[in-house]
Amino acid sequence: MSALIIVGLIALIAIVFVCNGLKIIRQGETKVIERLGKYHSTLPSGINVIWPIIDRPRKVYTRYVVSGMRGQAVTVIRMSDVIDLREQVYDFPEQSVITKDNVTTHINALLYFQVTDPFKAVYEIENLPNAIEKLTQTTLRNIIGELELDETLTSRDTINSRLREVLDEATNKWGVKVNRVELQDITPPDSVRNAMEQQMQAERERRAKILKAEGEKTSMILKSEGEKESQINKAMADKEAQILMAEGEARAKILQAQAEAEAILKIADSIKGSDSDPATYQLALKYMETLKEMVSGKDGKTVYMPYEASGMLSSIGCIKDMFKQQ
Repeated sequence: MSALIIVGLIALIAIVFVCNGLKIIRQGETKVIERLGKYHSTLPSGINVIWPIIDRPRKVYTRYVVSGMRGQAVTVIRMSDVIDLREQVYDFPEQSVITKDNVTTHINALLYFQVTDPFKAVYEIENLPNAIEKLTQTTLRNIIGELELDETLTSRDTINSRLREVLDEATNKWGVKVNRVELQDITPPDSVRNAMEQQMQAERERRAKILKAEGEKTSMILKSEGEKESQINKAMADKEAQILMAEGEARAKILQAQAEAEAILKIADSIKGSDSDPATYQLALKYMETLKEMVSGKDGKTVYMPYEASGMLSSIGCIKDMFKQQ
């Protein structure tokens, strides 16, 4: 009976020994094993065998985010023997920093990092999450303290780059790689925000006035160009009308001259063979038309004929002779 008890105890010890000696490591995680208090190995993912009594995993500080009573995110730091090798993100609480122009500003940041050397992460720093948080806060204060408020609000990419470079260099000896840093919110005081809003409002109003003035200027330019073009078109139309009128008058005079020439030719043909001269005939007609205009009118007129008018009378006599011949 005692032998069975001893065998059972030995079997139980063996089972406990085997259970404690087998360590299953998930992908993306690892454990640092110490043998009798001294570093022994870093376990890879999969099944690993250790000595339960002399080998123990080293516990480290780990940062967790849990939900609070009101649903708010609460950050908790506790001990764990598992080291996460995946990229992790730390959402740091809002920090109060002072800019170069002495403006107190509240900033919160996101830090993305990854443990690349578990040995350094365990033995080079005592509390890795707390060290990263404090280093981020002090570095952020130093960088913001070198910038004025306007530069801080407009230079987020520059601040992120500088913050990542400083943190990556400082955490390199801890076996940590800082991939990137992002500033979430930059909140200046209420008085500064009100002044900025008023400045932005004034700037928008100034731009609106400038755009309105430019629009009115453009409208006036287009209107003057349209009036100028209209005047040019009108002048060209008047000029074309005058040209057409002049051409019509010239053509009318040409046609009138041609008609008079044809009339003279016909008169010359009709009096051919007589002693009368066609030119004298035409001149007599002109004298008669002129004399008719002179005596026309309502009032009675007395016309004194000069001596040279005897030529006209003789022309009338020629016309008389011509009709007698006809």
